[in-house]
Amino acid sequence: MNRTEIKQTLDGPLQEEGYKFMAAVFAVHNELGGGLEEAVYQECLELELFDQCIPFVAKQELTIQYKGQELKKRYTPDLCVYGGIVVELKAVYQLLPEHEAQLFNYMRLSQKRVGYLVNLAALKKAEWRRYVL
Repeated sequence: MNRTEIKQTLDGPLQEEGYKFMAAVFAVHNELGGGLEEAVYQECLELELFDQCIPFVAKQELTIQYKGQELKKRYTPDLCVYGGIVVELKAVYQLLPEHEAQLFNYMRLSQKRVGYLVNLAALKKAEWRRYVL
């Protein structure tokens, strides 16, 4: 995946899985509301995913290679859902370009085509974006 275009879209691969994942996100936000710390949302979302039988892996480290050498530095996305969706959770005032860049790096390094950037700190409703390579 070299210099591949990443676009924000609601359609494409893993669409049905994305709907189910976002239902879990909305369940968490409806229960807790906005304004809490990211770690609280992370833990609650993991519980919700488990309750809804949605397969996920939390905080799995991604390795980085440089000229065939594995670096000590690791990147750690918040979640990988359904084996193909990378999720970066935030609890911030608003999503920024650097949050997108972080997700894009995770997508590239994990070689996953679909990524979700989710901000749960918003008071009225969760803010989210879906990206596809």
